[in-house]
Amino acid sequence: MDQPLLTVPLPTNSSLTESNTSVPHLIVVCGATAIGKSGLAIALAKRLRETKRVDPVILSADSRQVYREFNIGTAKPSIAEQQQVPHYLIDICDPTETLTVAEYQEKAQALIEGGKAGGRRQKAEGKGGESGGAEVGSQNSETNSKLKTKTSPIPYSPLPNPSLLVGGTGLYIKAIVRGLKIPQVAPHMELRSQLQGLGQLQLYAFLLQVDPDAAAKIHPNDRVRTLRALEVFYVTGCPLSAQQGEKPPTYPILQIGLDCESVEQSDRRIVQRTEEMVAAGFADEVQYLCQKYGAELPLLNTLGYAEFKQHLAGDLSLGEAKALTVLHTRQFAKRQRTWFRADPAIEWFDADSPALVEQVWQRVQEFLANRQ
Repeated sequence: MDQPLLTVPLPTNSSLTESNTSVPHLIVVCGATAIGKSGLAIALAKRLRETKRVDPVILSADSRQVYREFNIGTAKPSIAEQQQVPHYLIDICDPTETLTVAEYQEKAQALIEGGKAGGRRQKAEGKGGESGGAEVGSQNSETNSKLKTKTSPIPYSPLPNPSLLVGGTGLYIKAIVRGLKIPQVAPHMELRSQLQGLGQLQLYAFLLQVDPDAAAKIHPNDRVRTLRALEVFYVTGCPLSAQQGEKPPTYPILQIGLDCESVEQSDRRIVQRTEEMVAAGFADEVQYLCQKYGAELPLLNTLGYAEFKQHLAGDLSLGEAKALTVLHTRQFAKRQRTWFRADPAIEWFDADSPALVEQVWQRVQEFLANRQ
């Protein structure tokens, strides 16, 4: 059972009671891979708990951290980090399952909005597990069972409990902060198989016929989005464009972006991250996953895993696998920066600044003070 937030009862006419049922606050920490988002988020959460007497949580916005057993290659927060601050939306799916953006959005919104009633948070059921606090990113079941123990209630605070949405999956973050209307259509493998047998030219011609508005927003060579738009149309009978739109949340949102002043600094971080992955046993993790799920598992074709799978197959040396991982991660980071820089609502900070935590903390305090 959830513990009540109040340690002593308040009068029913108390103004504090009213403010404690106010809308939740959301603080986003975003940016490219290996930029230091998790470390900053944990530092902010601890400051909030210590100085504002609130009980913040971290919601992962990483499309691979939702999958169990994909730990080192996704830079999943360690057990020690998760013990410092509760983490949600980690390890909620088996690797053989698929979590759609719409499903992620539903779970994240339930957790964020669940913080507005006196700090009580609703449980959001995830495929293969709970994301509402009962399961917090287990990397082994014994340690995870220890993390299920509820902590003592913190002293009452007139502020609602803020959530920190942290990660580099731009579409996940956009789905929350913009309130994207996403068709509830799960991948239809039989239909996809039929469509994938056709050429992109023919697929795009079909899309022009059934959903010209969607086609106008999709590049003729973009096979992934073309297939998805056709899939939505054939499954629902309604064009994708007619099911899209935005309904931004009413609660206040502060978006913090992290970046380096130069590409060279970002590259150094990526090289260091890759070396740390290897030292932590990344090759062993990939080998284990290949043996358990088969080398054709789609997740094993993602960044880092694909390169080390080739290494284990004897197609690449360890040095070549690391070099390719660094190269592909640099390319991915560039795409992430382009995505996030297109959003004018994001406030940017230098990830290498010695005063980073203090600078961001000052902005967070201003954000909260203006909305009490």
